[in-house]
Amino acid sequence: MTLRSAEPLESAGGPRERWGRPGEAVAAAPVAEEPREAARLAAAMEELRRAGWYWGSMSVAEAKERLQDAPEGTFLVRDSSHSEYLLTISVKTSAGPTNLRIEYQDGKFRLDSITCVRSRLKQFNSVVHLIEYYVLMCKDRTETPSNGTVHLYLNKPLYTSAPSLQHRCRITINKCTNQIWELPLPTRLKEYLKEYRYQV
Repeated sequence: MTLRSAEPLESAGGPRERWGRPGEAVAAAPVAEEPREAARLAAAMEELRRAGWYWGSMSVAEAKERLQDAPEGTFLVRDSSHSEYLLTISVKTSAGPTNLRIEYQDGKFRLDSITCVRSRLKQFNSVVHLIEYYVLMCKDRTETPSNGTVHLYLNKPLYTSAPSLQHRCRITINKCTNQIWELPLPTRLKEYLKEYRYQV
C-alpha cells in the first residue's frame, strides 16, 4: 500500500461515541437498519473485539500518541471520527503515524480510496480478515528508494492489553494450519480455535 502523504486523513476532532471501548454494550449503527444487516455488523464487531487491537473510541491525537514511539508498521483499529465511516486504521509509517478509513457498504469492508481505485480494492465480510489480508501482503515487503512516497505497511498490532496465552497460542496454531478439526485436540479446544481463525 502506498500513500503520497502521511498527513492524517481525519479531522482532529474527537470520535463519535458509536461502538464504545471493548467490552461495552454496542449501540445500534445507523448504516444497519435491517435486522440481518445489523446482526452481520454486530458479529463483525464482536470478532474485531476478540482480536485485541480494537481500541474503540479514540481521537486522532490519542492514536498518534500511542503510535509515536512504536516501530514502523505498528497499527491499531479505532472508531472513526468521520460521520460517514465506522472504523479507521491508525498506523505508524516512516513519516510518523497516519490514518486510513475503512468503508462499510452492503455488508462488506474495504479500505477507503479515491474513486478511480475503489472498485479494484478487495472487499471482506470481516474487519479482521481485511487486516489479516494486508498484514500478510506486507509480510515480504522489499525496501524501495525514497521518492517522496510514504509506504504504508501493517505488520504488528498494538493490543489494548496483553493478549491471553490461550489467544496467542490460537494465533500460532492458525499460522501453522487451517485444518482445525483434524488436530488431535478435544472438541472444546477445537471450538475455541474456531472462534478466531486469523493469523493476526
